[in-house]
Amino acid sequence: MNSYDKNIHRWGQISGILAILMFSSYPLLMSLCFNAWPDWGVVAKGLLGIIPIFYTVGVIEAFTYAPMLGAGGSYLSFVTGNITALKAPCAINAMQFSKVEPGTPEGDIISTIAIGVSSIVTTLILFMGMLLLSQLRPILESPLLAPAFANILPALFGGLAVVFLAKNPKIAVGPILFMIILFLLKPSLAGAVSVLVPVGAAFAIILSRILYKSGKL
Repeated sequence: MNSYDKNIHRWGQISGILAILMFSSYPLLMSLCFNAWPDWGVVAKGLLGIIPIFYTVGVIEAFTYAPMLGAGGSYLSFVTGNITALKAPCAINAMQFSKVEPGTPEGDIISTIAIGVSSIVTTLILFMGMLLLSQLRPILESPLLAPAFANILPALFGGLAVVFLAKNPKIAVGPILFMIILFLLKPSLAGAVSVLVPVGAAFAIILSRILYKSGKL
């Protein structure tokens, strides 16, 4: 492992630990300050229903996104969040424009820069949104813009999908048909995107392996 990778992993681990401590510190400090503690029995009961799914998805997402985003991009993404809707598309788009491949040193650097910039821009936009919330609220809640906000995610992934579908149509057709059939049979799964992204990725990998072994790729 070269010095760049060692530094990425060291600072990535430090930032991850600091993020966990900061996320936990606010509720802990509020409880200490106001001497208001939750009912731990109720908390444990709620966690029993969330932890098995949440941590399973977290582990699967780490294996799914890490090869795509690289070490630096993965650490940044998992600390700042919103990977599926923002960080992964930004990284993929940046690598596409830079003509580098995921999993390469160049791809890792471009992915890290793209995700870092997107995180800074997101933070600035959120900050400006908080300052101008009263002025922007009537515009954002207007019926005219409602259809646009309802279709941001499909538009984002639709634009990215066209590029990758054109590059690998044989690999893309199978997962698309699989997901279409799955959603037609079970429409309620539309709310389980975080679970289905790794499932779709695993299906695409298995299908690619089968096509490669059969000499069709």
